Amino acid sequence: MFKDEHRYDVWNQIRQHDVRAFSKQLTPGILAEAAKRSGLKLVKSPLCLVNLAWLGIAAALHNTKSFAYILTTTLKLLEDQQGFASTKLGKAKKLGKRRRKRNKHDPRRNDPTEVTEEAFTKARQRMPLSFWLALIVLLGERFEQNHGEQLRFRGFRVLAMDGTRLNLPEAKSLRNFFGTSKNAAGEHRPQARMTLLQFPFVRLPYRYELSPVSTGEITQALALLPSLQSNDLVLLDAGFLSYGLLWGIQNRRAFFAIRLGCKMCLKTVRRLSADERLVCWTPKDSRGQWRKAGLPKSINLRVVEYRVPGFRPQAILTSVLSQKRISRGDWTRLTTTCVETGRKLLPGLFHRRWEIETTYHELKVDQGLDRHLRSHTPASIEYEVAGHVVLYLLIRWLMVEAAVKHGLDPLRVSFLHALEELEAMRAMLVCSDFRWVVRVLLPRLLDRIASHQVPLRPGRHYPRRKEQSKIRVKLKRRKKIPYRKK
Repeated sequence: MFKDEHRYDVWNQIRQHDVRAFSKQLTPGILAEAAKRSGLKLVKSPLCLVNLAWLGIAAALHNTKSFAYILTTTLKLLEDQQGFASTKLGKAKKLGKRRRKRNKHDPRRNDPTEVTEEAFTKARQRMPLSFWLALIVLLGERFEQNHGEQLRFRGFRVLAMDGTRLNLPEAKSLRNFFGTSKNAAGEHRPQARMTLLQFPFVRLPYRYELSPVSTGEITQALALLPSLQSNDLVLLDAGFLSYGLLWGIQNRRAFFAIRLGCKMCLKTVRRLSADERLVCWTPKDSRGQWRKAGLPKSINLRVVEYRVPGFRPQAILTSVLSQKRISRGDWTRLTTTCVETGRKLLPGLFHRRWEIETTYHELKVDQGLDRHLRSHTPASIEYEVAGHVVLYLLIRWLMVEAAVKHGLDPLRVSFLHALEELEAMRAMLVCSDFRWVVRVLLPRLLDRIASHQVPLRPGRHYPRRKEQSKIRVKLKRRKKIPYRKK
């Protein structure tokens, strides 16, 4: 990448105007440290790593706009101000137009505020994913330093893990790299598999993996294990029930909780109560994969049984063996506490795993990650997805600060309205004096975010839609039989 210090300074000023909402979180020191951790060097160029990260976040915020719009929208807002001609940016733009025209093959432009969409496209394809991952790690560390009490329960740092699929644009390169979906409806479009590790009490992303759809969720989960710390408690979906994965978490001196599978062969060691028991799980190892991996033949676990009125009995399988550390009531409070007048009903710890489902809805639907990706190459898709994850993390951080300021639960603040309030104030944040932004606009933004609250509605149940059989779908398509909804 070529160097152009003058244009670098100009685009640095444009970037600083646009990220003012996250000026406390996305500091120059954080970005420089992310480059250092990923083993990259910051080059003084208008499309350096720092500016590419900003443009990736802006692309996620304006997910229905083109990249050309993203490159010019901030400058247009500044140009429309009355005193723009007397500012440094205005003078640099005016001076650039007076210069003699350069050769068309020269990457340096006369106008220092101009960057073509083609240059941006090439630059983001070369941007390493390691920079994004290092940035997410750093932001998570800074958040934990400031709001670590929001992440813990009885001494455990609680995390949740689950996977999903992302719909990608129709492109041959994406089909070949990520693969396609296979379903009864016949929509064989390109898809990618994503597994996310998050803090469920604040719905803040912690780590994620993006892979071809043929990669299994357990494989992605194993890749996320090195990020676990001692005394972490991971809440898992039932699809992650794997002996190797559970021992991987155990070997990190972390703990887990997962729904009990119906086909597990468990030997009861001791009864703790009528609804609790210690068990020993010795899985079948017919292929010898656990023996080759050097894992023990069995693992000691604790089974917590419960029943939601109107549903069949269920059980939680956890490696937290002590009742004193986490009691049965802590695990299943939602199903065991009666609703009393004036008493606040909270979900149990294991039911907090469902917060990651809400995160996927906010990411994919409200923020537009699922159906608003623009790129047609694997590297560019990774760039866009990373921008969405970082944007979601930063908005969630603002929501936590707004909740703390007003004494609220961070999960009771509306993400959709926070996104709308941020977009509504964006023009003023870009154009106002920085002192006015810090003293007035940012506190006002937190107040407006906190004013939109969602009610606490524990115990809601949304039955999954029954999938049509493949035979019935094919007959319906061929119009052999009339289709009628059940």
